[in-house]
Amino acid sequence: MQKKLKMLDELQGVDLKIDAFKGEKDAFLEEMALLDGKVAAAESAIAEKSGELLLVEEEKVSLDENLVMETENISRSEARLKEIKTQKEYQAVSKEISTARKLKTELEEQVLQKIGRIEELKAEIAGMAENLVSLRENVSTGKDEVQVKINLLENNITKDVAAREEIVKALPPAMFKRYTILREQRRGIAVVEAKAGSCLGCNMNLPPQLYNTLFRETELITCPHCQRILVLRQEG
Repeated sequence: MQKKLKMLDELQGVDLKIDAFKGEKDAFLEEMALLDGKVAAAESAIAEKSGELLLVEEEKVSLDENLVMETENISRSEARLKEIKTQKEYQAVSKEISTARKLKTELEEQVLQKIGRIEELKAEIAGMAENLVSLRENVSTGKDEVQVKINLLENNITKDVAAREEIVKALPPAMFKRYTILREQRRGIAVVEAKAGSCLGCNMNLPPQLYNTLFRETELITCPHCQRILVLRQEG
């Protein structure tokens, strides 16, 4: 039993290492996801800005069409003036021309505003695209560096998993099953040290008789408080 308890304690150590490596790997994967997220956010911002540019360009096209129409209306009305014979009709057409010219001026101002906004958006998009190229390069370098760390962790995990399998093979199935259940129930810690009459898993005092029994190492003993498997880690 002494040997089995020692192996069980070793298994706990290996499992904790694997847990730690997997935790680091998850953190690195999250870091890579964040890097990808930065690129995605930048691409989305460009797409949004490009959509705004398209909308403004469409609005300018519509304004240009209206401007052409109003210009034609003015030309037709001016031509009509030459044919008008009554003062009343002349005044009415003149008013139409005046209104049309005012509208034309407003349309021309709006067109100029759209042209200015289009130029601004194109400049913004060009700048964002340039930044995106730089961001992609930085992200690619960052991901490569993170991937190297992940690969190293995966190698360590593979080695520890192999070592774990060897230990598990040598343990009685019932003992391993109990260990596994405790690991699930006790947040990954199934085996703990008993020292100075206490369980170091829950820091509760152990019954003296039970604590003394641990020194014989003839049976698997669990803490009456947290139910974890108790072991003695005697120096030397």
